[in-house]
Formats: sequence, C-alpha cells, structure tokens
Amino acid sequence: MVVFNGQLKIKICEARNLKPTAWSLRHAVGPKTQTFLLDTYIALNVDDSRVGQTSTRQKTNSPTWNDEFTTEVIEGRRIELSVFHDAPIGYDDFVANCIIQFEDILHNGSKHYEDWGNLVYKQQSDQKMESTQILL
Repeated sequence: MVVFNGQLKIKICEARNLKPTAWSLRHAVGPKTQTFLLDTYIALNVDDSRVGQTSTRQKTNSPTWNDEFTTEVIEGRRIELSVFHDAPIGYDDFVANCIIQFEDILHNGSKHYEDWGNLVYKQQSDQKMESTQILL
C-alpha cells in the first residue's frame, strides 16, 4: 500500500445536490420536506486524525466553501470528507462522506490533484441512491 509523507494542502471548494437525510427532516412537515435546505459543513480527516472543519453554509444543498487546510502528514493512507447538517438542537446530522486514497492521488504523477469526489450517503432502505459530488 502506498503512503504519503509530507505537507498536504487541500482546498474544499463546493458540493452539489446534497440530499437531506430522514433524520434532518424529522421536524419538517408538509411540502417543506421537498425543499428542505441544509446548513452544511465538512469535517476533514487524514486517516483517523481531524485536520479541520469548513465553515457552515446556511440553507443550501449546493454549498460553496473554498476553505483551505494545510497539515503535515506522516504515513497517510486516506483523506476523508464527511458532510454534516449543523442541527440547531442536539447532535449534528451526518449527511454523506467521501474517501480518497492517497494511492489514487499519487498515481496521478503530479503534485496537484483536482477532481470531483462522489459522496456516499448512509444507506436507507427507502431512499434511492443519487449522485452527489464534492470538488476538491
């Protein structure tokens, strides 16, 4: 397995078409469930270490952040981006995540990597999986 050692600079740009979870809709009633807007942020981890968190973007399912993070990585294997809805009461709601292996980035042969990553939603039996992406 390929590992990464060195300085990682990552810019989280935007996400498109985020879908509210059943949990985030638990207090919504009527036609609001069709147009429910999330208050989203992304938690950034390298392996099991938290690197940072984006700012929260209010009332949008296609947020733009352009937040940058820099960290020193030793034997890094993966980058994990987890999208959360900033809940006004209680715990924040997990929406989706994206895992990028350093091996995939390093095979690019360049010091720069820009791509859309596919987000994976928590499996719900009554919800069809749809494509949502995040730009790094």
